[in-house]
Amino acid sequence: MSLNPFPLPEDLKVFLTVIRKNSFASAADELGFSPAYVSKRIAVLETTLASKLLHRTTRRIALTDDGERVRIWAEKLLGDFDQFLGEISQARHQPAGSLHICSSFGFGRNHVAPAISQLSRTCPKLDIRLDVFDRVVDLVGEGFDLEILVGDDLPGQHLARKLVSNRRVLCATPEYLERRGTPQSLEDLKDHDCLVLKERNNAFGIWTLSKDGQEETVRVNGPLSSNSGEIVLEWALSGGGILLRSMWDVKPMLEQGRLVQVLDGYTQSANVWAVYPTRLSESAKLRVCVEFLEEYFRDLSVE
Repeated sequence: MSLNPFPLPEDLKVFLTVIRKNSFASAADELGFSPAYVSKRIAVLETTLASKLLHRTTRRIALTDDGERVRIWAEKLLGDFDQFLGEISQARHQPAGSLHICSSFGFGRNHVAPAISQLSRTCPKLDIRLDVFDRVVDLVGEGFDLEILVGDDLPGQHLARKLVSNRRVLCATPEYLERRGTPQSLEDLKDHDCLVLKERNNAFGIWTLSKDGQEETVRVNGPLSSNSGEIVLEWALSGGGILLRSMWDVKPMLEQGRLVQVLDGYTQSANVWAVYPTRLSESAKLRVCVEFLEEYFRDLSVE
């Protein structure tokens, strides 16, 4: 069996204790080992370093020249090791360091970005980066700590926590409905200009909505489509057609009368989730961020 090429921290600790107590027996008492075990660890340390470290007599223990050098380095190494373990432990309890977050274009810009700005003021030791995409993200492969995801299509390989409940609704301007009529069923949408949003891996031009706990699907079309929810919303506000949009975005416009909800009983789940590859208990920065976002979005709930 080959020897460890480097001295073990436990052997260095035994060595320093023997020096401080000036006795193998006293060191054994303090460490909770037998004197034979202490002698064995010192022998292993000397073998590993290929050097005699101690002169032993019946009354005292004296350091060799190499032993003195090892004492100096052992104190430094164990001190650094304790600091290392302390910083690892602190990282589990105090939020600090870099945090890489991603989200979708519209929700990321309009809702996640303001929340992250507040979080940064609350936790100044966090260095936060927010990226927005309109595609599926590989959290681990692309180096993300956290994704803020809208919708219940969650990646099974990661952990997730629902931040807030949300839903999408169908709506259009009063002018559009006066010009084209108000749909009375999902099938009626086939005869309307529907503003289609293509994002992530959602099926293009297919809307699945729920009513009274039952899901229904309709294929829609229209002259306008985009991968930007903000663009689609602007088209709807200009009378361009019917859109399916989150209550987070259209509630103020519904209240102002700029938009009118159609087919009121039909909604689409658009819950907001935090998705992450690491347990919250193992990362203070991740745990604090998720808990902050949970509180932030709860205060802004539209339900």
